[in-house]
Amino acid sequence: MAGTLWSQLTAIDFFGHSFQLAALAFLCFFPFLIVITAAVGRDAAAVVAGWLGLDRPAAQAVASLFTPGQGQGTLTVPSAFLLVLGAVAVASVLQGWYQKVFDVPARGWRDIRTQLYWLAALLTYGVAQAAVGRTLGGPVLQSLVGFAFATSFWWWSMHTLLAGAVRWPALFPAALVTGACWTGLGVFSSHYFSSAIVANQQKYGPIGVVMIILSWLVAVGVVIHLGAVVGRLYLDRRARP
Repeated sequence: MAGTLWSQLTAIDFFGHSFQLAALAFLCFFPFLIVITAAVGRDAAAVVAGWLGLDRPAAQAVASLFTPGQGQGTLTVPSAFLLVLGAVAVASVLQGWYQKVFDVPARGWRDIRTQLYWLAALLTYGVAQAAVGRTLGGPVLQSLVGFAFATSFWWWSMHTLLAGAVRWPALFPAALVTGACWTGLGVFSSHYFSSAIVANQQKYGPIGVVMIILSWLVAVGVVIHLGAVVGRLYLDRRARP
């Protein structure tokens, strides 16, 4: 089973795709996140720190990357279009992964509306996750609630990005594995990435913080691939006579 899982992961080049997601997210999605959170009066650094599950010193190190300048910027129509286009590229990459794993054909231009819909849900999920992390006290309770949130979100994400081509029950195993891996990544992140961010900031400055965030984004790509592939393998084993 482990050999089959590894064969499926390597067949879809999960490691290369994870690096692709990390690069696109940092170059395209983060500027979009900064503008959107500023427009609604939220702090982009707090959202990112909530996603990574960082402690206070590490969150302050991340916040130093988002320090606003002295001048007042203006968002033009071309720049807004480029921001949205970059964020849609991230959603398009994720949708392409799921379509490849579950053998669902692409729908062309009709997928763009689905990608915009998913981006809005992702921002809502990020804000909700950061709020839950601040209100809940115990780490066990945070992990349980985070697992429920993550499973629900990725279950809905797969069904939405696949345009309903795969039924809800068939996607639940993949969503369950993704939610478990996402929660495990959060626990690992809160213990490892927090100390790594602080240490890298002291040693390398802001670029050290960026290196850790990129590492976390690569891990996110691995988690998404792993959940989808394990869910698909489970469906294939159940379908065998």
